[in-house]
Amino acid sequence: MIKKVNHIAVVVPDLDDAMHFWVDALGLELSHKEHVASQAVDVAFLPVGDSKIELLQPTDDESGVARYLAKKGPGMHHICFEVDDIEAALARLKEADVQLINEVPATGSDGRKFAFVHPKSANGVLVELYELVAG
Repeated sequence: MIKKVNHIAVVVPDLDDAMHFWVDALGLELSHKEHVASQAVDVAFLPVGDSKIELLQPTDDESGVARYLAKKGPGMHHICFEVDDIEAALARLKEADVQLINEVPATGSDGRKFAFVHPKSANGVLVELYELVAG
């Protein structure tokens, strides 16, 4: 079902300030930055082997990421697992009585499919599933 950890997302109040630790101190390289309007975040992508660290900075005080930051402060937001077949993965989780945030996957601008599992079912961890498009 799970191929690999695609990324670990960390919410930060300011991407540029966060770069001091992740890039300057740890030595990770910044691949690129992207604005994701649908999630109201700016994202910095930092590859680590076959996975990534994604730094999330909210761009709207009413977004889910902004509310998370206000409530819990900066830190790990979610872990994302890459799967071969997201519909099958969601069906398996639903059959196991796992609480899903998305029972049907959404589609990103790049064609990838994604869905979230509620932290109540994952020991307090927000879990995201990705199915990448071929290409």
